[in-house]
Amino acid sequence: MKNIKIIGAIILIAILAAGIYMYPKASMYFYGKKTASITEKTSFYVPTNATFDEVLEDLKSKKIIEDVAAFKKYAVFRNLKQETLEAGKYIFPKNVTYSKVLEDLRQGNGEKETQVTFNNARTKKEVAEKIALTVELSAEDILQLITDEKFTSKYGFTPTTINTMFIPNTYNVYWDISAEDLIAKLAKEYKRFWTPERKAKAKALGLSQVEVSTLASIVVCETIKMDEAPKIAGVYVNRLERGIPLDADPTLVWILGDFTVKRVLNKDKELDSPYNTYKYRGLPPGPIYIPSVQYIDAVLNYEKHDYIFFCAKEDFSGYSNFAKTNRQHEINARKYRKALDERNIYR
Repeated sequence: MKNIKIIGAIILIAILAAGIYMYPKASMYFYGKKTASITEKTSFYVPTNATFDEVLEDLKSKKIIEDVAAFKKYAVFRNLKQETLEAGKYIFPKNVTYSKVLEDLRQGNGEKETQVTFNNARTKKEVAEKIALTVELSAEDILQLITDEKFTSKYGFTPTTINTMFIPNTYNVYWDISAEDLIAKLAKEYKRFWTPERKAKAKALGLSQVEVSTLASIVVCETIKMDEAPKIAGVYVNRLERGIPLDADPTLVWILGDFTVKRVLNKDKELDSPYNTYKYRGLPPGPIYIPSVQYIDAVLNYEKHDYIFFCAKEDFSGYSNFAKTNRQHEINARKYRKALDERNIYR
């Protein structure tokens, strides 16, 4: 009996030795070898339908592992296979062990949800690029849909007005969400935003929801002072009601496409575009910015007054001088032009 135990022990030792011989580097990983290069928390994405080898090469490129061949042996030894890989966002802490990396991949411990946000965006391209930062979709995937007239019409918009459907916020979505499902979610949130109370205020203004957002997009480009936004909105409402062209400089900047322009010139007012609110009465065809909830509400709750002009203050405080007459407005405008000249701001 004693001899049998001894023989059994010898056989067990031989098997373990053979395993270490067959997987010399893999066995080393069992003992918690740390990554060589990760010095901070690192995000790693496994794309949908990624191959096993592609994931391993990407792990190496992110410096999460060093030796692809050795890690592959270890992965096979631990039963990590192509069919067990799950798409998702994986977060690895600094000094993570190889065994931890493998275990997360093997068990599909990647984050299935992520957050998308698109604050401070002007164009559809900017919106798409901001969303694409945190989901598997590319900006091109999103742009392809929101520039398609047939697709946007499903939600009651055109490629020109679809931006008004995007209410800036932070949204929880699945990392591998499809472009169609993403737009459907944003459409759902848009409907939720437009409460009966907001709809009633828009109706009282004589504006559609798209027109409210379009006006808000001009207001946000006119001022960063939230406390002044309802007053500026009131100026534009007065001009709309009286049939006076909006004369909104931000619409000219939109036409120019150079958003670094600080000074609009008289020649810009002659640009032939439906967005030229000096040349054409009423609102432009679509938004020139993605307005935040606060600016949309500033339009819906505009300040009632008799001003029909405003101009940036010459002290560059970010606030405006308001006027009821063209004469007073010209005085304010000359002060501001002089201040621009003194600072050598000619464009």
